[in-house]
Amino acid sequence: MRLVLILSFLFASWAGVAQAERRPNIVLIVADDLGYGDIGCYGNRENCTPNIDRLAAAGLRFTDFHSNGSMCTPTRAAMLTGQYQQRFGRKFDGPLSGKVIRDQGLPLAAVTFGEVFQQQGYATGAFGKWHLGYIPPWLPPSQGFDEFYGLGSGDGDHHSHINRWGYEDWWHNNQIQMEAGYTADLITKHGIRFMEAHQDEPFFLYLPHLVIHFPWQGPDDPAYREAGKNYERNKWGIISDPNNVRPHVRAMIESLDRSVGRLVATLERLKLTDNTLVVFTSDNGGYLHYGDKYHNISSNGPLRGQKGTLYEGGHRVPMLFYWPGKIAPGVTAATSLSVDLLPTFASLAGISVKNLQLDGVDLASLLCKKKPLSGRTLFWREDMEKAVRRGPWKLYANGDQTELYNLADDLGEKKDLSARYPEQVRKLLDAWTNWETDVNESAKAYPD
Repeated sequence: MRLVLILSFLFASWAGVAQAERRPNIVLIVADDLGYGDIGCYGNRENCTPNIDRLAAAGLRFTDFHSNGSMCTPTRAAMLTGQYQQRFGRKFDGPLSGKVIRDQGLPLAAVTFGEVFQQQGYATGAFGKWHLGYIPPWLPPSQGFDEFYGLGSGDGDHHSHINRWGYEDWWHNNQIQMEAGYTADLITKHGIRFMEAHQDEPFFLYLPHLVIHFPWQGPDDPAYREAGKNYERNKWGIISDPNNVRPHVRAMIESLDRSVGRLVATLERLKLTDNTLVVFTSDNGGYLHYGDKYHNISSNGPLRGQKGTLYEGGHRVPMLFYWPGKIAPGVTAATSLSVDLLPTFASLAGISVKNLQLDGVDLASLLCKKKPLSGRTLFWREDMEKAVRRGPWKLYANGDQTELYNLADDLGEKKDLSARYPEQVRKLLDAWTNWETDVNESAKAYPD
């Protein structure tokens, strides 16, 4: 009896240590083109997003989080590497074109969070939109992901999975493997399967959704793209009322919300919730209109501008961190951006990244201990546009046009203060020039 008690005690102690030492799982959900004002927890009263709102209520919601770019590719390059995307060259100022840059992608020498976690024994999966390379070897299997299902391009028909140039674009690892189903549902299915398969080991799951990127198709809208046809001039979908695209977008947002609900329910069923960090964000702001034809698409709430601009509406995005028992519920106005994710994930998992040159900062103390972040200066560049943020001050410039805003008093960027504070303008321009010199020097290692 004594021996049984001793063995039972030793087993219980070992189990407790093993549980305590188990490294956390990470699930990163990235919406595509979701605006700051598109979901309920950020003030939307039209779209039904109860599952995302529950994450916000039980987690930490950021009100001053920013994507590193106002377009798809730039943010993804920065988010995955923890570095400003401009360090990899000017082509990462904007989206990679499947027509012009089909045989290029994120440099294979770049280290992604997939590689960081894979090298530490994590199972790594990426399911959804990549947009950092269209064909092998520039797909996720070359960047640290054990398994990939999804599209390489920036947009695809949500039903037929044909991209705007008429190519079949649904991959399994490095091979085209077309699959029937709505994109959001397929991403969710593979994400759930991945978590079930790896529930007994630490995993890193990257779920970059395609919704709400055009073509604007909800689950009940028809497919319209066919292989072999070019849709560059007709890439938006079948829209019955171009002046009111929102019904299609609302259906897409609500499909995303259902996906989040199913993923969280799976974590609960597998009893993984307490050891899993779930992060939800967007790659850039939403479109309010597209050209002169399409209107009433997305919502950026009180923000000026939209996707493709460096006003706040282009890059201030939703951000939620959910980890019961580790991250207390609340709201933070801490200024942070996509490039901070890699160092934060590594820190929370106890992984050293001191050997990497990172531009992002570790948010772990803010998340878990509510310690404020140190002040820093943030930068954006997209072709001729540039923006600098330091404290409440934001400089926006486009060619010879220079504007200055105090976001603490003017979140909507309506009052240009550049004439009143020329010294502030000069300081921010000088900072931007120094930053651009630095990233351009880094980019020399990655010639086009």
